[in-house]
Amino acid sequence: MGESIEYDKKFSLKNPEGKTTVLFFYPRDNTPGCTQEARDFSAKKAAFGKLKARIVGVSQDSVASHEKFRAKHALSLTLVSDPEGKLCDKFGVIQDKKLYGRSFRGIVRSTFVLDSKGKVLQEWSKVKVPGHVEEVLVFLRTL
Repeated sequence: MGESIEYDKKFSLKNPEGKTTVLFFYPRDNTPGCTQEARDFSAKKAAFGKLKARIVGVSQDSVASHEKFRAKHALSLTLVSDPEGKLCDKFGVIQDKKLYGRSFRGIVRSTFVLDSKGKVLQEWSKVKVPGHVEEVLVFLRTL
């Protein structure tokens, strides 16, 4: 079904099962765009499975927050907690953002497709949620 784990504890970018990894970074659990993106990925889990791809969502929220988020929305994907931003920094997704005229640093919604060794095959930055999951599936079908 999926699980919530903390980065550096159990999660690895390398996938010993030989699967491709779809790694999507999102700003925060239970916000409208993030919820829709996670639901969209979760709803297409079988399609990703047929393409031998695992789906992993990452935010800086805690494992406990992820557990509540997964349960509330019946999500069937793995969520990684990255409270220190180590994984986010590795992929360069924490950037300057503006909201209502206020500047701050935060996660820019981004998706990466990685091969089984953790090498980036494709990247989407500043993702718009509607239609994004289908876009990722179209790319995976070309592999």
